[in-house]
Amino acid sequence: MSDKINLLVNLPPGFFAAPILKPAFARLAKIARLRKRSHNTPDEIRRDLAWADAVLMWSWPMLSDELLGQAPRLRFAAQLDISQAAARIALQRGLPVSVGRPAWTPAVAEMALTLILGTLRRTSTYHAAMRAGREAWVRVFPTDVDPLERELTGRAVGIVGFGAIGRRLGELLQPFRCDLRIADPFLPEGVGKPYGARRVALAELVRKSDIVVLSAASNEGTRHLIGKREIAAMPKGAILVNVARAALVDTDALVARLRKGDLFAAIDVFDQEPLPKSSPLRKLPNAFLTPHRAGGVLASVERIIGGLVGDLENHLAGRPLRWPLTERMVPALDR
Repeated sequence: MSDKINLLVNLPPGFFAAPILKPAFARLAKIARLRKRSHNTPDEIRRDLAWADAVLMWSWPMLSDELLGQAPRLRFAAQLDISQAAARIALQRGLPVSVGRPAWTPAVAEMALTLILGTLRRTSTYHAAMRAGREAWVRVFPTDVDPLERELTGRAVGIVGFGAIGRRLGELLQPFRCDLRIADPFLPEGVGKPYGARRVALAELVRKSDIVVLSAASNEGTRHLIGKREIAAMPKGAILVNVARAALVDTDALVARLRKGDLFAAIDVFDQEPLPKSSPLRKLPNAFLTPHRAGGVLASVERIIGGLVGDLENHLAGRPLRWPLTERMVPALDR
């Protein structure tokens, strides 16, 4: 059809092969002439970007001022994620952008809760022992009960970064009647009230929380936000849960504290991925590790691509975007 737009879909190859995304690509084919690509560098994407009226992509190659200057037809971008630098460029140019970050929220918040409960109840430790035939059964109750196994109900929980993920986790924690503290310098006044959460300084949060959950963005202001001082201030037996970005934590300081045996960590993100076989984290019994799986379930993929396709349809029809990029979002983005 002559009224179809030129749409560049620039995603890793697996997206094009995933059966779950066939309906989304069928929707796109009705409104656009598609070029499916998996470019990773500016030089690779340049020619296709110049052809495109719109692009659907992850966050790379970054749509720099130079690239956008060579894409005169481009009128809309749908992105799974976007950096602060790319967001500022798009906003300065007045390029409408839909950012699908909210689509990861349910899965990441659920993983945070899973890691909290799994660490408190020591389910992975028990599972590994059962598999190996080395489990310890309680013979004399309650004398033989593992004192390290605890419940979540009533515990003090601190959430660092109270955006969409933090707020969803706050909802999930409500039945557990937790004493909830939040630390977030960009938090609008009163946002924590519906969750029964108190806004406090980071120093107080780490000092008074049994569980500290990281769900903040990674940028210049948050690098090693949880550093030596914060890790040292965490109470004995506390749990640090990171489902955000590895750069938020000073890993060396965390490993040093974990080696003392009086702190627990549940970690989904690492400074180097895949995590090297030689990483000391692999050998620490009080470190519970998952291979960057927090948001990466198929439901998240279907939700994010479907949502971005919907926003392209909204843009073409002159309707408001569901996930528009705004100036207010920029400080909370990764750098």
